[in-house]
Amino acid sequence: MTVATSPVEGLSELAGLLGDGGALVLSGAGLSTDSGIPDYRGATGSLRRHTPMTYQTFTRDPRGRHRYWARSFVGWWQIAEARPNAGHRAVAALQQAGAVAAVITQNVDGLHQAGGARDVLELHGGLDRTVCLACGDVAARAALDVRLRAVNPGFRPEPTDEVNPDGDVELPEEALDGFVMVGCLACGGGPLKPDVVFFGETVPRDRVDACFALVDDARALLVLGSSLTVMSGYRFVIHAAKRGIPVAIVNSGPTRGDGKASLKVDAPLGVVLPELTRRLA
Repeated sequence: MTVATSPVEGLSELAGLLGDGGALVLSGAGLSTDSGIPDYRGATGSLRRHTPMTYQTFTRDPRGRHRYWARSFVGWWQIAEARPNAGHRAVAALQQAGAVAAVITQNVDGLHQAGGARDVLELHGGLDRTVCLACGDVAARAALDVRLRAVNPGFRPEPTDEVNPDGDVELPEEALDGFVMVGCLACGGGPLKPDVVFFGETVPRDRVDACFALVDDARALLVLGSSLTVMSGYRFVIHAAKRGIPVAIVNSGPTRGDGKASLKVDAPLGVVLPELTRRLA
């Protein structure tokens, strides 16, 4: 494996790897930190300070679900108003140049699409949608926000910390009783969940199969801003390596997949990706 420790050192080899086109991008939270959205496991990741919502708590504990939605009501707009950064725009430009064919993202912020990328498969879903746990209806998160604002005109507690990657913020426990949650409009009151995969939840099988198919069709797998700590994304690196598909990783710091990569660039994405685009576009 070639390991580059400066933004310039690995660019020639990275450009050569992507020069024939048909690469698949697998992106993680590190790509969105420059847009103001924290990651989970980086040097300032939210897992160092907060326990994330789990699927088991959300579905089995009404108080836990109420807590999440109160926090999300306060924090969601920071996610909704985030804008794509140079890294997102570079991925879109690499697609337009034919170097990248498709994108699998572990992020739930929609910033790839906002930055102009197409054929984006959201492995963990998207915060811009809600799904009813009773009837399965999928609706726009913005529409829910309008309803929540109508029934919570005076609910404006001060958050105790920055927004978490799942779109919620920390709030004092005593503030939760002042929040009113609404139910599904389609079935008349079913509990709503953000259309994202929580910790402890399984990614739908058909979505995983679609990702494996994209890996099989790729000439190279380019991992951007992911520690690959969880198997959810790491399995695609394993699959690519087993099939002899070159794996390149651009990330600040070590990743679980470094041993399976043919190229590792340990440098900021906001520096590497725009320069890579200039060389290939």
